[in-house]
Formats: sequence, structure tokens, C-alpha cells
Amino acid sequence: MKKKIALLLIASMMFMLCACGGNKDANQGGQSGEAWKPDGPVTMIVSYKAGNGTDLTARILAQHAEKYIGQTIVIENVDGGSGSIGWSKLAEAEADGMTIGFINLPNFNSSIVKGLGTYTIDDFTAICNHVTETSIVVVRADDSRFETLEDLVAYGKANDGKLIASTNGAQASNHIGAQAFANSAGFTYIDLPQGNTADELLSLRGGESDFCVVKVADISGMQSEVRVLASFSAERLAEYPDVPTLGELGYYDQWLGSSRLVAAPAGVSPEVVAFYEDAFKQAMEDAEYLEDAASFATDYQNAEDTAALMAAQQAFTEGLSDGFWYE
Repeated sequence: MKKKIALLLIASMMFMLCACGGNKDANQGGQSGEAWKPDGPVTMIVSYKAGNGTDLTARILAQHAEKYIGQTIVIENVDGGSGSIGWSKLAEAEADGMTIGFINLPNFNSSIVKGLGTYTIDDFTAICNHVTETSIVVVRADDSRFETLEDLVAYGKANDGKLIASTNGAQASNHIGAQAFANSAGFTYIDLPQGNTADELLSLRGGESDFCVVKVADISGMQSEVRVLASFSAERLAEYPDVPTLGELGYYDQWLGSSRLVAAPAGVSPEVVAFYEDAFKQAMEDAEYLEDAASFATDYQNAEDTAALMAAQQAFTEGLSDGFWYE
């Protein structure tokens, strides 16, 4: 009898151990099967100084994305080299999902063409597009010489090679815009590269240059200081319905602008990409975000489409070297 009881106790204990072991495995499996999410503050590298258009839009996105990401997003401004210093830092970061950053097209692509950094588009993993901005031609609001684009063109032709255009860097996005405009209008100008858009506009507003090409969001809050003469768009912009397009005036007739996208270092896992892709999508659809972001053109695109956009802009930028620049 005692032997039977002992055997029953042993059997019961073995069952309990197996059951506990089974529960432990199940819990471990549940943990290993959980979707990835950051376990601390996320660093977001912005390759331009604080106050630049990219910085301002990045901060608005970060502010509203934190509740979907579940962690604080720390903006790290890494200015210099027309963006290449920041992009180099992003490319070299650990591919653990804790560091992401903004990439500006086509500045990023131009930096590759010019060899400003050692990276290529393959050193980054696209997450999503944030903003797509159309380029515009602007002058100082108090510059009575240039009430219209035709005034600027006439002056440029009569004083060929004397107009000064501040840009955000040699062969960067706004330099591309100034060159496309001048080529189509038939005049040359002096390029005054500033390295970023904030300083480009400061140069214009301070009287160092005569005109510049920027994006719509770049002049947010300074409409009283600059005058928009034309846009690089197929149709007039909703923000500036009275401003003609370059095409309707007989000049450059293609869309031109830039995209600001979120990316991570190459090698991050698909789970990391999926997490951020979803979190930023939710943030960009958030009603409070849309209210705060009303001054610029939010344009969410998923990781696959954003990667294709990076590749397309690389091909576009590389093609500009054939007869586009005069230097």
C-alpha cells in the first residue's frame, strides 16, 4: 500500500514538473514571439542645424510619434558637409533599431555623386517617407526690382552672370532648382552655397543674394520677408494660388522639389522596419499631428515605395552631370 502511495506521489510530482516546464516553454515562446519595440529612448539624426526646415518638420513628427512608439525620440542635429556628416553617422550606427534618421532627397543623392561621404543608398534601410515639398523661386519681399519672375529673368539676361543666388550647398536640391530655372530662362548667375536652407534664406534676407530656390515649408513663418515668384509644379500650388508655375511662363516645366524620409542603418531587421513603418503611419494620420503639420505637405509612403523613391532620385541626380551644370 505504501509502495502504491509512493508511486502515486512520484507520478503526481512528475506531472506537475512537466506541466510547469510546459508553462515555462509557453511563456518563453510568447516572449520570443512578441513584435519588436524599442526598449529606451530613440535617437533621430537630423543632418542639418536646429531651426532648419527639416529640423522643424522632424520635431513635429517626433512629438506626435512618441505615443505610438512608446519611447522618447531624441533629435540629434548633426550639421555639416551638406548633410553628409549626419548621413555618415546614421550609416555607421548600430543596426538595432535604436537609431534612425532623416534623409533628404535629392541632397542625399547629390552627396553620393560628389563623393562627400563613403556611403551609398545600400547603407540605409528605408522606413517611410514623411514630406514631399515643391520647390519655389523667392526673392526678398522689399526688393522692388523683382515684383514678378519676368522681372528677375529680364534682369538676369541684361546682367548675365551677375545675379547672385544663395543655395543650400553646391549641387544640393536648391542649387539644382536654381540651375534648372536659369538654364531654362537663358541666363547665368553666381552661386553662393551656404550648406543648409536656413542659412541660404538668411543670406537672401540679409541682402547677400538676389534670389534663391527653396521649398514651401522652408519659408513657414517668414512670408512677410520673402516674395514667391514661381513654383516648380505642374499646377499652381494651393498655398499660393496667385503664383504662376515656371512651366506656364515658358520655363522649366517639370516638377522639382525634395522628399524628407525616415531611414535606419542597413541591416536592421524586418520587424524593426515594420514597427516604425506602422508607428509613423499612425502618427501622420493623427488629427493633432495634421493640425500641427498644416504648413507643410505630409506625404506618407511605406518602406517599399520609399526605397524605390531613393533609387529613382539617385538615377535622376546622376543624370544631371551631363550638360546640366555650368561651372
